[in-house]
Amino acid sequence: MPPGEATPSPDGTAAASEDAGPRGEIPRAADPVTVPRRWSGSGWVQADAPAAPEEAAVAIVIDGTSQAVLMATPHDLADFALGFALTEGLIASPADVTDREIAQVRPPAQLPGVPAYEARLWLRPGLASGLAERRRSMVGPVGCGLCGVDSIAAALPQVVRVAEGARFSPQDVGRAMQALSEGQRRWRETPAIHAAGFWSPEGATVREDVGRHNALDKLAGALADRGVDARAGAIVMSSRLSVDLVQKTARIGAPVLIGASTPTRLAIAWAEAAGITLIGRARGDAFDLYTHPQRMKG
Repeated sequence: MPPGEATPSPDGTAAASEDAGPRGEIPRAADPVTVPRRWSGSGWVQADAPAAPEEAAVAIVIDGTSQAVLMATPHDLADFALGFALTEGLIASPADVTDREIAQVRPPAQLPGVPAYEARLWLRPGLASGLAERRRSMVGPVGCGLCGVDSIAAALPQVVRVAEGARFSPQDVGRAMQALSEGQRRWRETPAIHAAGFWSPEGATVREDVGRHNALDKLAGALADRGVDARAGAIVMSSRLSVDLVQKTARIGAPVLIGASTPTRLAIAWAEAAGITLIGRARGDAFDLYTHPQRMKG
């Protein structure tokens, strides 16, 4: 595609493409969400990255009461609400639902255009009375990194900004991923497990769990217990990067978040607002750089 020609983004808007800058320089992206910068292993090149998936806060609201908020792809939300109610035991059959509605709402976040939705169900008379106790018992097993959250305000809190922190070379990204791989002892026994690591030139700390959010929480506890200054290093994840991982990284205070897969659009937007350098598809010597390139040297 010719330089400067508009390409459609996942939400239907146009994002300008760009030429790569001279070797060794970071190209400036017209849209940090849809046009990442690609480090090829020997220089900066024009990105050929897959589209970042959509991610939105979706509140499951039954008879006017929020039961849970989950981060989800904002498609087929009527099916999502009905299926959630069924699989969580809130209803016994679709016949228990008298009406459904999907409404986009304005979240209490500092990011313009952040998507949030309410998937609303109304039940036949007599069923809603048992939901309050069931709602309390749902803390923990539901959600994706948002266990127990029952409001959009809690899912999309005020953005926490990180300090400027350390600067890293492109080669440091590969070193960080290698350190994560070397620290995945349990993964060698069973590959169905995630890892979160903290890397700095002084060394690395790795924690593992079946849940990627749990792995990051374990890592946060280890760093806090040891008094590690997170501003001196980067968080490294074996998984894709969703918005809640960006939020956790900001609270940890790390200026850089590196993942093995493509981040979501909301994760990219949140990282931009939080001042976090977000890196995706970090494999071997190559990676995609989405936000705050000023921390990359060389």
